[in-house]
Amino acid sequence: MSLSTKRLIAFVPARIAFITFWLVGLVYAVSAQQAAVKIIPAELSEISGLFIAKDNLFYVHNDSGDTSRFFAIDAKGNLLSTLYFKGDPSKKRLGVTDCEDIAGGPGPVKNKSYIYLGDIGDNGGNRPYVTVYRFPEPNKFSGNMQIESEAVHLKYPNGPQDAETLMVDPILKELIIISKRQDTVGIYSAPLFFKKGDTIKMKKQGSLVLPGKGLVKYVVSGDISRDGQQILLKTYANVYYWLRNGKEPISQTLRRTPTKLPYILERQGEAVGFTPDGKAYYCISEGKNAVIYRYNVPQLPGQH
Repeated sequence: MSLSTKRLIAFVPARIAFITFWLVGLVYAVSAQQAAVKIIPAELSEISGLFIAKDNLFYVHNDSGDTSRFFAIDAKGNLLSTLYFKGDPSKKRLGVTDCEDIAGGPGPVKNKSYIYLGDIGDNGGNRPYVTVYRFPEPNKFSGNMQIESEAVHLKYPNGPQDAETLMVDPILKELIIISKRQDTVGIYSAPLFFKKGDTIKMKKQGSLVLPGKGLVKYVVSGDISRDGQQILLKTYANVYYWLRNGKEPISQTLRRTPTKLPYILERQGEAVGFTPDGKAYYCISEGKNAVIYRYNVPQLPGQH
């Protein structure tokens, strides 16, 4: 969602609280920061999602207002490739409505990695369905390239929801979507092994209440580690962490009290992702010359 749209829909008290959090965060930024580099490409001014495929290969995308494309960059913010795909023909000008998150994980071909891009934003709460695109992870890149896509259309069981968080559960083989702006957000799932063009009614697995009020507690991104055992959720003010117990459903994991992880408050941070080994995570904000921040995952009780 664009910054101008958010300003129109946000309540003034929430805005004031967010700005206060941001200013306080600047004071403590040095102690939390692990590494930071600026994103240089002008095309990447509205980053809303992050999937880290390898230590030096990130996939990112812009949100509403961009076309049916996403980007491959390295850890220093250098643009490696712009990947174009065939979007929804009914979205004649752009091919997508509002892409809000990106994830990676297994897919229909065993031992092959896939990228999942969530066109799941719904500021007006009026979309009859949202769409997730699946792509085989490329083996090589060119400056501008076309990539094959498979789309699944997802419907909520309780009516349209605005969401900015898409995750892939590699253990139970599910797509996980978490709604954004309610005080109590919903946790929804759909089968990971869909067929191209399917329309699926999602299952509501449960609900989640995070600390805070208004804008600062909106859930804007998330990720599940490659082994399925760690979960991150990001709000505008914090990054929250859960450690999963075995093969339990994600909704069960999220019922437990999370750990708040190090995070430098960004101007409009809407992207978080684990490194492939699950030992660190990165955050990126919207805006020109946005900064890539890297943090180590602290060793917590129950981790090996």
